[in-house]
Amino acid sequence: MTTSGLTKNPSAPQVDPAIIAVLRSIAVALLSDNLHRSCGSSGLLPYHSPAPLVGTAVTVRTRGGDNLAVLRAYDYCRPGDVMVIDAGGDPWNAVFGGIMSFGAQSLGLAGMIVDGAIRDVAEIRERTFPVYARSVSHRGPYKDGPGAINVPVTVGGMVVCPGDIVVGDQDGLCAFSPDIAETVIAKALAQHAKEEATMQEIREGRWDRSFVDHLEARCMN
Repeated sequence: MTTSGLTKNPSAPQVDPAIIAVLRSIAVALLSDNLHRSCGSSGLLPYHSPAPLVGTAVTVRTRGGDNLAVLRAYDYCRPGDVMVIDAGGDPWNAVFGGIMSFGAQSLGLAGMIVDGAIRDVAEIRERTFPVYARSVSHRGPYKDGPGAINVPVTVGGMVVCPGDIVVGDQDGLCAFSPDIAETVIAKALAQHAKEEATMQEIREGRWDRSFVDHLEARCMN
């Protein structure tokens, strides 16, 4: 539905809470390694006190520096959702700040992501409510539109569709379809176990680096 310059679509079904719970303890790097290392964002930084981000994507596309669609998107968010905002990477005007992120937290959102600017970062850094952004600007937003809610968006070079699983930590963000969640989780947990075994080898002074010989042998240069 499109009204007053805003396209508004229903939110996708939320991800199974059991899957969300498991993902809270899995590092983004492990997930990324098992998603062909090509699904993550670039250039979006965490501005909150360290805390994991996991939830269902509610997406917003807006003109750079404008937050009319963002304000309306709260009506489409449920507890546990992540608001993912494509503001075109605009660095000049903050799309949201302390008040709007606190409002999102009070509504039970799992976090907010914007490929654009935020402000009030000193306040945001004091909270564990996850906030990721490309830049910081004290200049406030316009509220004129246009915009769209629950459409495919791109943030930090990463495509996010409504209903995708979004996971974030201090290393960054990744997003993927719930349809592949169980497979990705199983592979990530297996890799974690392998990495823990390597760490134990290092502690015991028996780190086997023979794999480097194989890598060097196949080097094309």
